[in-house]
Amino acid sequence: MNSLYRPRRGRVIAGVCAALALRFNMSPNVVRFLAILSCLIPGPQFIIYIVLWIVVPNER
Repeated sequence: MNSLYRPRRGRVIAGVCAALALRFNMSPNVVRFLAILSCLIPGPQFIIYIVLWIVVPNER
């Protein structure tokens, strides 16, 4: 598996969903859809997204 990094291409906002898609060999659009869908249930989704934005490094 690939290590977790935010790609420079294919980003929509910060590249977090694209990074997760690359890591788990999924389509970025599916991960984005699941992220939006998860916002319908209560939880810390926005906080997790912001933390991943800060913690996950950019692609070199």
